[in-house]
Amino acid sequence: MADPFAQLAAALAEQYTIEREAGVGGMALSEIRVTAHLHHPHILPLFDSGQAGGLVYYVMPHVEGEALRQWLARERQLPVATAIEIARAVAGALDYAHRHGVIHRDIKPENILFQDGQAVVADFGIALALSAAAGSRLTETGISLGTPQYMSPEQATGDRAIDARSDIYSLAAVLYEMTSNPRFRKRSPRCRPTGSRRRSSSRRP
Repeated sequence: MADPFAQLAAALAEQYTIEREAGVGGMALSEIRVTAHLHHPHILPLFDSGQAGGLVYYVMPHVEGEALRQWLARERQLPVATAIEIARAVAGALDYAHRHGVIHRDIKPENILFQDGQAVVADFGIALALSAAAGSRLTETGISLGTPQYMSPEQATGDRAIDARSDIYSLAAVLYEMTSNPRFRKRSPRCRPTGSRRRSSSRRP
């Protein structure tokens, strides 16, 4: 049986280069179309989307600049003023998306790109589309969408009813990483201590 992903890549070869699969089914396509209506200077736009051979695809512009992850790998720690400027741009993009009912779900340095020196947020709608495509299977299997190092606790536990606060948590983690040295290290949310531990004492009064 022919690989449908390969068939789609061949069918669109003259127009697009397909890098990865974003989701399957009409619900995923509808979610991608929602993100196509997001027009903000700090959000990487969607040029096109569709469905062919049972696969959903979307098209985004190629960004010549690097991702924040590459910058951090090179510089390791950014000046506070620079980090705040980047965080402010991303926060503006998130605020706009949240007001339009869209949660990113995967804010991390890899999804913050630089185009003409300006920070833009990429991959809006990918996690949303995957969530819609997977449906109840996410809840049944306990799978959480996103990147563990930047997930809010509720996202890490597979709660499907996450809201804008989860993106804000992730952005705060990114801001911390930009300004911290040595490199950002974050425990898995499931292993985070929830309070101070009382020290037992065997000393006699």
